[in-house]
Amino acid sequence: MSFSITMILAIVIVFGILVLVHELGHFITAKLTGMRVDEFAIGFGPKLAGFKYGETLYSIRAIPLGGFNKIAGMEPDDKSAGDRAYWAKPVWQRMIVIVAGAAMNILLAYVLIAAILFTSGIQTPVKEAALGGVIDQKPAAMAGLKKGDIIIAINGEKIATWQQFAAKIKVSDGKVLQVQYLRDGKKAMTNLIPEYDKTAKQAMAGVVAATTHTPVSFASSLVLAAKQVVYITYTMIAAIFGMIMGTVHADLAGPIGVATIIGQAAEIGIQSVLNIMILLSINLGIINLLPIPALDGGHFFTLFIEALRGRPLSPELMRRSQFVGFALLLILMFFATAQDFSRLFG
Repeated sequence: MSFSITMILAIVIVFGILVLVHELGHFITAKLTGMRVDEFAIGFGPKLAGFKYGETLYSIRAIPLGGFNKIAGMEPDDKSAGDRAYWAKPVWQRMIVIVAGAAMNILLAYVLIAAILFTSGIQTPVKEAALGGVIDQKPAAMAGLKKGDIIIAINGEKIATWQQFAAKIKVSDGKVLQVQYLRDGKKAMTNLIPEYDKTAKQAMAGVVAATTHTPVSFASSLVLAAKQVVYITYTMIAAIFGMIMGTVHADLAGPIGVATIIGQAAEIGIQSVLNIMILLSINLGIINLLPIPALDGGHFFTLFIEALRGRPLSPELMRRSQFVGFALLLILMFFATAQDFSRLFG
């Protein structure tokens, strides 16, 4: 698929915010626990600009994807920060700093859900097959369908609900569908040819359902957002566990696949991008807490062992575990990227 400027901007902004918020969690808790933070950067690569406030350098880097912060004493051999070094702090404080990144990703998702509920209310698809949006350059748009059209029949078969319409489209890849619809109360006819979407793994027409709006109070939005975060988190953890146990197909998306999903959401609108950001933010938080060396969860696990033993693991063992962790991540990334290319070009 080709990427427009809007899609590219959406991809950069979403990736940037997710990683930046994650690093901000580490930064804030490091400061609160008295650790010395030498640098907090927005982006990666060569430094474009920066200023020093107190002991911390705040910089903007050339590659606008996420950011990082440099906490003194993350390496046990670094003695420059004295009792303000990361390694010199109590285990429980280091644990807080490590999990804070994932916690901020979960918090971001919660805030976004609450904001959407409060500002937009609950959107419920209408019963009839009414088009709430039509994406440019997609089959429905090329067939002349527009927002507000109501699908009433396909190939002479009556369509009464959105579910019936979606079911017809889903299994009609490459087929010519004779679509009868209502526009401003007048009947019209067009031919629609759904196309197979490799990301969704089904035929699609490039439309979204019309919805009804139910207002949500501020207090209700906070409660409903918490319930949604819990539900999404539970669903994702269950899926990960299922993949590990082999009961769920390991259908992974790497950076290319995620970028494609964000780009497709950008074609629909800002709320679709926010919905994808919510899912990705929770996913990033969960993945980072897996007990795999080189991830925050692996780091937390070694701190947990240190708390039980009363002393840290040896530097050599830590280096070896980090090497194994990076190797596992590279293998997983290769597998996910291979699936991305399979979906795009297979």
